Amino acid sequence: MSPAAETREFQAETRQLLDLMIHSVYSNPDTFLREVVSNSSDALDKLRLAALQDASLGVDTTDLHIQLEPDAAARTLTIRDNGIGMSRDEVVDLIGTLAKSGTAQAREALAAARAAQESGELSEQATADLIGQFGIGFYSTFMVADTVTLVTRKAGEATGTRWESGGEGTYTIEEAVDAPQGTAVTLALKPAGGDAALPDYTAEHTLRRVVRTYSDFIAWPIRMEVERPAPEAGVRDPGDDDEGNDPQAEDTVTETVTLNSQKALWTKPRSEVTAEEYAEFYRHVSHAWDEPLETITLKAEGTFEYQALLFLPSQVPFDLFSPDTKRGVQLYVRRVFIMDDCEELVPPFLRFVKGIVDAQDLSLNVSREILQQDRQIRAIRKRLVRKVLQTIEQLRADRPEEFRTFWANFGAVLKEGLIPAPGGDDARDQLLAVATFESTAEASTTIAEYVERMAEGQEEIYYLTGRSREAVENSPHLEAFRARGVEVLVLTDPVDEVWVDAVGEVEGRRLRSVAKGDVDLSGIGADAEDKADEPDAEEFTDLLAWLGEELADQVKQVRLSHRLTESAACMVGDEFDMTPQLEAMYRASGMEMPTSKRILELNPSHPLVQRLRAQHAEDASAAGLAESAKLLAGAAVLAEGGALADPAAFAKLLVDRI
Repeated sequence: MSPAAETREFQAETRQLLDLMIHSVYSNPDTFLREVVSNSSDALDKLRLAALQDASLGVDTTDLHIQLEPDAAARTLTIRDNGIGMSRDEVVDLIGTLAKSGTAQAREALAAARAAQESGELSEQATADLIGQFGIGFYSTFMVADTVTLVTRKAGEATGTRWESGGEGTYTIEEAVDAPQGTAVTLALKPAGGDAALPDYTAEHTLRRVVRTYSDFIAWPIRMEVERPAPEAGVRDPGDDDEGNDPQAEDTVTETVTLNSQKALWTKPRSEVTAEEYAEFYRHVSHAWDEPLETITLKAEGTFEYQALLFLPSQVPFDLFSPDTKRGVQLYVRRVFIMDDCEELVPPFLRFVKGIVDAQDLSLNVSREILQQDRQIRAIRKRLVRKVLQTIEQLRADRPEEFRTFWANFGAVLKEGLIPAPGGDDARDQLLAVATFESTAEASTTIAEYVERMAEGQEEIYYLTGRSREAVENSPHLEAFRARGVEVLVLTDPVDEVWVDAVGEVEGRRLRSVAKGDVDLSGIGADAEDKADEPDAEEFTDLLAWLGEELADQVKQVRLSHRLTESAACMVGDEFDMTPQLEAMYRASGMEMPTSKRILELNPSHPLVQRLRAQHAEDASAAGLAESAKLLAGAAVLAEGGALADPAAFAKLLVDRI
């Protein structure tokens, strides 16, 4: 140690802070390399800028790079850069901040961050950018090292500084006369494996993996010297060595390799990137094997800057509807990987979108592993949602065949965005503009196109939900609509049961289920029958009252129908009742749902209903009349695809009556 060396002692609270930092903040020890490489990248950026601003600095910027120097025998790893470097004061201020006396605030902030993580909540203090504020990123090295040594010299200065600490009681700082320009961080590594299951950070494959995961797109080359077999290794005959030297000494050669790709495709103009490069990058970030259906690029400048490269997949991921599926895009900050599957940037209804967002600056918590919910994040998310939906809308306009396949794959997921949620993305109008549906008249239509085709006198948008198109088309609820030429939307996805009630109306036109309420189509479309031939409703008053009493345990009301032209009866719900399908969905998810009674509607023109009325008028207590009522109600349930409460009893009753 030189005479100028100075030993400083950590205060007790600082030791506690470091213990908190090393053992509680980071969930993955690999992140230490990300932090150090990130610091080196920043130093290289600063040197390049300084050289442009001050030509008298006299620095060489032709080969700026980061070098990894593992030593398996000595169990050390050095991360070296030829960037701007630091002065002694900067080492104390930037690296040694934790060693200064005023660390109570940092300790409190870290403790709050830890408590917030454990409770699942993030407070303002806990989510502050503690890395930049307290220099904590550098101290992540103590997760994997017993001792950390930093040697640095600032560009333009004659001497450097050496800093060393074991992360516990003390650190030393002294002058380093022969230090090269830049910064070198040397870690005396802890043993690999052990209770912490640490990887071997001197192994080439480990360093390659960590760099590729966290720093693959750093703009500067990350280099490492590796040994490779010599081209002639194993060919020479020992007997041919006249000098008697061991031929094995020349069996390997050392070469310098670059570990990161430096291919930040999102920073390049689209015209400079090939479709093959985009496809390769898509497969890299999505871990999929299909080709991207569409590539989306986005660049924002102004108050805060970010770039995005997103992809729409061409095939459905196997876990798209799994409750454990991961969603989100990769997040980078200045080309440094921060996290996979950043949910804060992508809403659930876009969970199939893959890609990256690279921001110049974001508020991150202490470990850079949980993104702070702040104004910038909300703004980026809103812009991404808008851009993706614009791309989908353009796909529909320009490539309708591909859009139909895309919508068949992902339409059910996109429609989840029509359901309001706390802190929602306000994308309903955009989604409704691009969403397509089947109808009784078209295989694919938007609501806007449906409105253009509405029948004369029609004011509402009619729809019917069901398990399949076939089931919906065979439903008795459509009979009067079909007879009058009134188009009805055919909704067969489970999510359709929810969003139609949540949306309520589109452009001032109400969404109306043809299976709910008392539908009256008079004055809409073309009349399909002579009104003069309709039976007198008063003739059915006694029958309806009797059926209401006889079927009181199954239905809440019996009335004549305006929607039936062919079937004898159908079941309908009140205006705000759940459909049987929606009730079944809730029960399947584990929710206790009371069974709601439906309304039985009768077609007064049907021969069966007229015969039943005549029999009841002749003798209300006639044998078999009650059984006929039960058969009529059961048939109405089956006609809409519903489930009978007692199928065995219904089957026996039906067989007995044949």
